[in-house]
Amino acid sequence: MDHTRWDHGLKVTADGAGLAGHAGAVLLRLLADRSGLTAGLALALARPGRFPLVDRGMTLVSMAAAIALGATSMSDVEVLAQLGPVLGAAPSDTTVRRTLELACPRTLRRIAKARARARAHVWKLIAARPGGFPWPEIAGKTLTGWLVIDMDATLVTAISDKEGAEPTWKKGYGFHPLGAWLANTAECLAMLLRPGNAGSNTVSDHIEVLAAAIAQVPGRMRSRIMVRVDGAGASHELVDHLLKLASPRRKVLFTCGWMITPADEDAIKMVPEGAWKPGTGQDGEIEEDKHVAEVTHLMSRAGNWPDGLRWIVRRVKPSRRQMKNLTAYEKKTGWRYSITCTNIPETGIPGVPGSHHPQYIDVVHRQHAVVEDGVRNGKAMGLRNLPSKTWLVNCGWVLAAGIAADLAAWSRLLGLYDQDGLKDAEPGTLRYRLWNIPARIVRHARQRILKISPDWPWKEAFLTCWHRLHAMPEPT
Repeated sequence: MDHTRWDHGLKVTADGAGLAGHAGAVLLRLLADRSGLTAGLALALARPGRFPLVDRGMTLVSMAAAIALGATSMSDVEVLAQLGPVLGAAPSDTTVRRTLELACPRTLRRIAKARARARAHVWKLIAARPGGFPWPEIAGKTLTGWLVIDMDATLVTAISDKEGAEPTWKKGYGFHPLGAWLANTAECLAMLLRPGNAGSNTVSDHIEVLAAAIAQVPGRMRSRIMVRVDGAGASHELVDHLLKLASPRRKVLFTCGWMITPADEDAIKMVPEGAWKPGTGQDGEIEEDKHVAEVTHLMSRAGNWPDGLRWIVRRVKPSRRQMKNLTAYEKKTGWRYSITCTNIPETGIPGVPGSHHPQYIDVVHRQHAVVEDGVRNGKAMGLRNLPSKTWLVNCGWVLAAGIAADLAAWSRLLGLYDQDGLKDAEPGTLRYRLWNIPARIVRHARQRILKISPDWPWKEAFLTCWHRLHAMPEPT
């Protein structure tokens, strides 16, 4: 049999009826509605004396759902039109643009409050599911009761001239947004669009984004917060601010990367060889080829910083790529050094035995690398390119991308938490297996039925997710 002639006698037409691709959009829309997000956004976007034909909250949620499905432009929202018999008429790209144009600072604050209310409801439901609310696990120890917020900036390339696009520190051209992600749930708590020439360690931006991120956390869960920032974002002013966030009712711990100076290298030189202890991996296993030590008592610069800080140094064998950037001292010793600044006390993290050890603190900070997952997933859902020439519309697009990230996280946490291959899946996998699933829309006995192919490998996961989300109680 000639397997290259499979197309013999095959005819392709465009006159199919009742067909719909991207049927997974119903899951995202249902989740937004049941969580109270759609209604909350409608109120936040309302304008006195104006009564748009298409609900603005539904428009923003539709754009977010389209972004989750893979949309890269406002016109891509039209893909939802095929689901019109189920979801209702899809907004046009013009309607989407008019909605995104409302993303002024005042409206963004109102939208943030609506998102926070929906998030509080969703978190209650997550806590009530089997397994409860997800707490971070670091080196085999569970940080019960702790929320871990990771902050990082990323570059978004602009291929044409756009308002706010500027040369970047990597000699590119575009934007430099700063975001905050929750390690517990992979939600994007806050995102600030910034010009391409915005600094990596701009204190005011970090303070603004962190405040917005904490405001997204339900009040009942703000008592134990850990913030992690890499070396590019760390600064004296930010450390001062992080220390001031703590109160009698709220414990705030942090780890920050540290730019090593010659004075810091002098401190490292004074570390006795016996003080270096084997490092620990994320699985809690010993790493014999990596070592950690505390240099707090050796740091000559420590007197210029607030009390209560500790400095942990790590040494590893440099890779070939890193060799050209080593200092003279590193080349001499054959080690590459890095330092973490933290306020984790010598008594450790409350409720986490053994967390006072330098090795554990080192692991805590290195797990900050999970923020790259948030950045990568954000790029996969709307942040790889900003579609408009207008700053305000692009601010609205970044907002829609953040909502898309939340809907993706919530769908996994509430509908797919026990589905292997999907409960921790990234956007590309969710699209391929679930969101872009084809279906047929039929009517029978006064019902609309969305029929999934019985041969679809992940049909049971889709149905499970649908039933769970459909059973969600709405906020009161």
